[in-house]
Formats: sequence, C-alpha cells, structure tokens
Amino acid sequence: MSVKVHSPNVVYTEDCIESRYEYNTTSVSVNSDGSYSAIPRTNTMLFKTDTCVPRLGMMLVGLGGNNGTTVTAGILANKYNMCWNTKDGEKKPNYFGSITQAGTVGLRMDARGEEVHVPFNKIVPMVHPNDIEVDGWDISSMNMADAMERARVLDYSLQKQLRPYLEKIVPRPSIYCPDFIAANQGDRADNVLAGSKQEMMEKIRADIRDFKEKKNLDKVIVLWTANTERFCDVTEGLNMTAEELLNSIQNNEEEVSPSTIFAVASILEGCTYINGSPQNTFVPGVIELAEMEGVYIAGDDFKSGQTKYKSVLVDFLVGAGIKPTSIVSYNHLGNNDGKNLSSPKQFRSKEISKSNVVDDMVESNKILYADGKKPDHTVVIKYVPYVADSKRALDEYISEIFMNGTNTIVCHNTCEDSLLASPLILDLVILAELCERITVQLDSEPQSRRFTSILSILSYLLKAPLVPAGTPVVNALFKQRSCIENILKACIGLQPGNHMLLEHKIGAPLQQGFSMSTQANLMKHATTTHKSKIQHSNGQTHGHVKTPSQ
Repeated sequence: MSVKVHSPNVVYTEDCIESRYEYNTTSVSVNSDGSYSAIPRTNTMLFKTDTCVPRLGMMLVGLGGNNGTTVTAGILANKYNMCWNTKDGEKKPNYFGSITQAGTVGLRMDARGEEVHVPFNKIVPMVHPNDIEVDGWDISSMNMADAMERARVLDYSLQKQLRPYLEKIVPRPSIYCPDFIAANQGDRADNVLAGSKQEMMEKIRADIRDFKEKKNLDKVIVLWTANTERFCDVTEGLNMTAEELLNSIQNNEEEVSPSTIFAVASILEGCTYINGSPQNTFVPGVIELAEMEGVYIAGDDFKSGQTKYKSVLVDFLVGAGIKPTSIVSYNHLGNNDGKNLSSPKQFRSKEISKSNVVDDMVESNKILYADGKKPDHTVVIKYVPYVADSKRALDEYISEIFMNGTNTIVCHNTCEDSLLASPLILDLVILAELCERITVQLDSEPQSRRFTSILSILSYLLKAPLVPAGTPVVNALFKQRSCIENILKACIGLQPGNHMLLEHKIGAPLQQGFSMSTQANLMKHATTTHKSKIQHSNGQTHGHVKTPSQ
C-alpha cells in the first residue's frame, strides 16, 4: 500500500517524484503604534524525491550499551519474526514507538466524509528497519549477546533466541578519553583505540569504509548513543572554524572530545552524523566542516520520555492561556547512563538539554510572560541501580490561573529507557537518509537546493534541537511532528494538514465526489456502533459517553 497523487502538479517517473508546490507563509511587522501588519506570501517550488531506496548501514558509537543492544536485537527479532512467551502469553515483535513504522498521517476525507490515515512510510519510499545493516564501536569488548544480557532490557526467552545472532557481533574498538566521561566507566574500557587523536580519527574513517565495503552498502549513517560527555571548551584557536578543529585534532589537543572526533571522521567520509547525547559535540568547527563537505548533521539528545511529555504539557498550558511558573523534574534510573550521569560534569550536560525544552513555548505568549521571566525550572537525576533500565520520572507543574488562582499538576512516568530510545534511533536514521534524497528548486532560481547541513527537521526526536543560525528553535512536540508530516506531503504535492473541516462548518461540498448528504450520514451512523458518540434523530453527534443512569 502506497500513496499516489493524481494531479497535473505531480509527476512520477521510474526513479523520482516531482512535485510543483506552493509554499504559503505570512510576513508580519509590528507598527509604531503596537499594531501588526501581516502580508501573505506564496513561493512556488519544485520538490524532487529520489525513490531509489539504498542499501543502508547504521554505525552506532556505543554499540554494546543498552540502546545499541536493544535496537540491534529489535531489528533481528522483527526481521526473523521471533515470538516469545511471557507470563502474559505469547508476544510478537513490533516497531511501536517509531513514527515511520507505527505512525500514520491524515490525508483528508474520502467520499463518505471519513478521515483517511495512511502509514507514515507509505507517503514516499523509505528504508525499512529490517534491511538496515548494523555495526559500530564500544569501549567494552563484550559481545552483543552478553551485553544484551547485561542490559536487562529484553525478556529472557527472547534473549535466548537472539543469542546465536548477537554473540557473533563484537564492537570495534572505540575512543576512550577518561576526562570526558565519568570515572566510574573505567571498568568497561577494555576495547579502546591507541595513538594520537589524528590516528584515532583515521582509524574511525577506515572502519566506516571497511563496513561499507564488506556489506556492499550505498550509504552509512553514524549515530552517537554512547555515554554523555562533559561539555568541551569552545574557544578561538581550538574549534571555532573547521581549519582550527582539524589542526587541533592533528595537534592532539586535550579539549577535542571523542564525540567530536567521530563527527569529523563521519563528515570527512561523507556520512550523516547524529548526536543522541546532550554534550556540545557540534562545536562551530564541526558545523562549518559539515557545510563545506555538504554532509548532514543532527542533534542533540534523544527525546523519549519525561522531556517529550513536558513539551506536550507546557504547550497545552501556555496555549490555553495558563501560566506555568514552576516546573520541577526528578528522575532516577539504574542503567549505565544513570551511572555515568551520577558524575556532576556529565549531569550538567543533561541538565542543560532537559531545561531548555520549554523556552519557545514561554516566549510565544507575551501576555502571560510580559515581564520576560521564565518559569523556575529544576531538573534532578539520581542513580539507583535496582531499577536498571526502568527509569522513573516525577514532575510537578505549578501554574497561575484566573484571578490569582493556582493550579498544580503532578505526574509519575515509568520510562523503559532503551525501549523508548531504540525506535527513535531508527526514525532518526531513516528520516536522515530520506533527506539525502530530497531536493527543492525555487522558481526564481536556476539550480535546486538540498536541505541545510543541520537537519532541524529531526527536532521532533531530540531534546535540544540543533538548528541553522538565525532559525527559530521549536520544542513544541506537535509543531515538530507537523513539520515532518507536511514536508513529506509537499514531496507528493499535498498541502499541509488543517483541521478547519470547512465543508462541514458551512454545509457545502468543497471537492468533487464529496457527499454532504445528511441522509448518507444518518445511514452511516445507523449501521455502525460508536460507543463514544450519541446519535440524534437529526443526524448530529456529540462525544458524550452514556452513563448507566442515562
């Protein structure tokens, strides 16, 4: 099942989809008297999407960690359709939690007035996770089967089926600079590269080429899912430009972090690099190098549990005209991520990425925040080994409401950390690869453009979205998802989704073949059961649920 658009503005060929698209925006200015002037703007552009899906490889930094073992195991379990028994019965593999594999997009109404939703991955051709080849690096030499057992994430009966596949996989040696991660990680570091930082970077590049050649791959994407590092210094002469950064690596400068070395190696090999942790991997020199080489980068820090919930709730509160004044977030977890974050410097990296998530929502409402003061926002993370990968998140939101009233929301969230992060890893890799196949040409320009090197389209999946200079940072979750959805729609010549439903609001047909017949709607409701709706004699419905007393 796939979507095909029938329009004179959309052309399908053997190897691409071409869509002539009108991009509508609004220019706004503030006048001297405080009023606003708005001018609608339309730009016509040609989207071209290569439909040839490549053989894709994914290289994970931190392959032997909880995320690395879980996502690799998940791909194998789905690929070989492994079923396993638990105390609750037989379970089957799935890709729940992945928007590309388990999400849908609303296209519009069919002839009966029903909303039509299609799978995300049927709008344009995408790589399927089952077809992704996996490799990577880790400072631990433990084979993937033993690492999976150490992680304590997957059911044991599934682990037994996976062991023959995973015990053959041993991570490649990785870069270990003790100063950048917690001292408590030293007992794992038995699989590390030797030599200078230049030599280690060249070895990473050779590993990428080796993997690509051995697996006969068209593309490789590199993703960091290893330990959170402390922030590195960003200074003139060290890493402010690409030239400075390359010289600093050559000179073995201490303040060049392992994640930055991996990023540089990936960029020089022409491979998209994604940072799934909160440290400042993308120093200015990395960004400039990516732009020079025409390579994509994306980050920072997977957005999977507490922060995702926060970006929804605060957006709801501010959008409803309610003023959040205090947000306190507490976490405890027991996996190796929690162990590493028990070190103050590494925790500080995480604290920054988790704390900035509400900024754009607060700044969107000058009525509530006329004084420019942001909510008090505190983040606490504690290491409790017993809970392992099952992270606990507790949040308290205090808000000002009507006439100086106060509203308090308290919530508890148990996050299966790696089971939430693994689908995000797949989405990041799949969508990043897709972006490599899309070009856009403005009518006013002779040549097509690619997306800018910083893939801000992936912000939905990341706590602290990296964006190009001068670009607004958007953290509100539904806006981020709409961005992905609407860009995919543009690739096939469809307009962004809206929820006006004007054909129903004004009671008139607005598209050929659409029926507004009240009788047809009555017949439809008479032959289906909607427990959440009450049908009236005039064909109208509402969403109230009947109680026993009714």
